Amino acid sequence: MRYFEDIEIGATEEFGEYHVTKEEITEFAEQYDPQPFHTDEAAAEESAFGELVASGWHTAAMSMRMLVENYLGEQAGMGGRSADELRWERPVTPGDTLSLRLEVTDKHRSESDPHRGYVDNYIEVLNQDDDVVLSYTVTGMVERRSASE
Repeated sequence: MRYFEDIEIGATEEFGEYHVTKEEITEFAEQYDPQPFHTDEAAAEESAFGELVASGWHTAAMSMRMLVENYLGEQAGMGGRSADELRWERPVTPGDTLSLRLEVTDKHRSESDPHRGYVDNYIEVLNQDDDVVLSYTVTGMVERRSASE
């Protein structure tokens, strides 16, 4: 288990391999973001994208899945505090394979709760061509090993 004290500013990690399917794109969009360029191939061809693309919220959800499976599952996490500077850099299309790059940019102890600290991470989601498709900064709450440390 990785606690607040174990996390170093400047540490980087790369992980994940998420294969995006047409079925998943349309299923997510039909439920959460039913715009035609996410749900209908013919309509998507007539859109600014020229093809079916994943919802940006779907891309963010896929990044969360990779984070949990490859990073947060090993951390004494206590939940998220904020997400800032969210940027959808490029569209995600069926057949893309996504991965994630993370850098710890800052951390500080909580002033109100001695049992936790806050860790800021800059996250980039990349496609198979190493193009950034999504970027954002997230602040997570992480349990401290000991309030006295």
